[in-house]
Amino acid sequence: MIDFPLLSLVTFLPTVGAAFILLIRGEEAVVARNARWVAMWTTTMTFCASLAIWFWFNPSTAEFQFVEKKAWIGGGIDYHMGVDGISLLFVLLTTLLTPLCVLASWEAISTRVKEYMIAFLIMETMMIGVFCALDVVVFYLFFEGGLIPMFLIIGGWGGERRIYATFKFFLYTLLGSVLMLLAVLAMYLKAGTTDIPTLMNTGFDVSWQRWLWLAFFAAFAVKIPMWPVHTWLPDAHVEAPTAGSVILAGVLLKIGGYGFLRFSIPMLPEATEFFTPLVYALSVVAIVYTSLVALMQEDMKKLIAYSSVAHMGFVTIGIFTFTTQGIEGGIMVMLSHGLVSAALFLIVGVVYDRMHTREIARYGGLVHRMPVYAAVFMVVALANVGLPGTSGFVGEFLVLVGIFRVDTWVAFLATTGIVLSVAYTLWLYRRVIYGKLEKAELKEISDLDWREIAVFAPLIVLVLFFGVYPQPLLDVMHVSVANLIESHDMAMNGGGGVARLGR
Repeated sequence: MIDFPLLSLVTFLPTVGAAFILLIRGEEAVVARNARWVAMWTTTMTFCASLAIWFWFNPSTAEFQFVEKKAWIGGGIDYHMGVDGISLLFVLLTTLLTPLCVLASWEAISTRVKEYMIAFLIMETMMIGVFCALDVVVFYLFFEGGLIPMFLIIGGWGGERRIYATFKFFLYTLLGSVLMLLAVLAMYLKAGTTDIPTLMNTGFDVSWQRWLWLAFFAAFAVKIPMWPVHTWLPDAHVEAPTAGSVILAGVLLKIGGYGFLRFSIPMLPEATEFFTPLVYALSVVAIVYTSLVALMQEDMKKLIAYSSVAHMGFVTIGIFTFTTQGIEGGIMVMLSHGLVSAALFLIVGVVYDRMHTREIARYGGLVHRMPVYAAVFMVVALANVGLPGTSGFVGEFLVLVGIFRVDTWVAFLATTGIVLSVAYTLWLYRRVIYGKLEKAELKEISDLDWREIAVFAPLIVLVLFFGVYPQPLLDVMHVSVANLIESHDMAMNGGGGVARLGR
């Protein structure tokens, strides 16, 4: 398996599927049916191929594995791919959610199905490529390339204000990305290479580090998104089709957190330490402020979107604790949020497909007509508030343990976000599910069908399984996280910093 380009296969197999769909000809109904099946088979095979990476991955080493390196542009810029214990988990998350998105779109998308499936498959290639890239230029191309299919998905199949939402999403992300491109050019001029493993050991001057860190921060903070550059997210979620919201919250938001782990901390350690108080402040504001905003929402998608911003605040706090518990907790929050937020947006999509409204006040008493839906919603809601026994608890608990060792006030303020998440999540659940079934239009609403159950089943199983037994995920990431912290401490000690104890 060492010589087989498995990462390239997983990365570009969706693009091959998109090319097949592009060649489909015939009547519109036949083209739509064939496009759905090609997309389903392609994404399923991609997921199976990613499971092979998991099977052959060696978690006892922090080295990048399945490495592929070929001469590309020249001058130190190569096609370089590989995964470690951190990036592998995000590849698996991406390949898991994409076939579920295709299945969720089976009936919801009825116009321009061929183009929709092509956009989704190209999006999958871009997302996987981001997590596999070991060259900054390759990373940047995948990072930016993902904007195009998401722009088309929201703009082509979104709601009434989709054009406004797409341009806002595009401009916010592009502005941050341009600053990152300047940082990439500066690093190349300084180090003579764009190879990520080499740049991790370059040791940039402190004066350079701070400017480079801010440039990367601009790109990753928008992507997460952090307060105050989060305002594009609710608009994008509200206008996006259900599967677009799933992939946006489930995977695209994680690229920002992954960027901090791959670039900011290992390459710019002194600047990272210097700006950590800023990250804590913005994260706490995001957790508390967006949780309060979520309490005031009347649109289900907007409430979940603001909830996502709050949960990402836990991610950035955990990552910047520089402790094993904190960083592993931050990664666990990202993975759990990928599953839970995907399920939440799918839950909204189920009733929207039936009633064509997301307004909370239009619902109530659904438990009387949709008991299976109510049960699924209950499990996902409890995971969203971090109930013990669900995947949401594991990550948040580890983050709080990590930050408590570093700053008790930040830990206290972050904990208030958990209390608020219970308030807005249970408020949403009560108003939609419980009460009397009084509205006439709800009295004939149907429960989940077999296709919708097939979409929710793997998400519910994984949320509960990793809530009870998270060790398989922790084992994969542990050595890579330990190596990240050790490298950071060595850099800080060499520069006069003092390593923290209790890792």
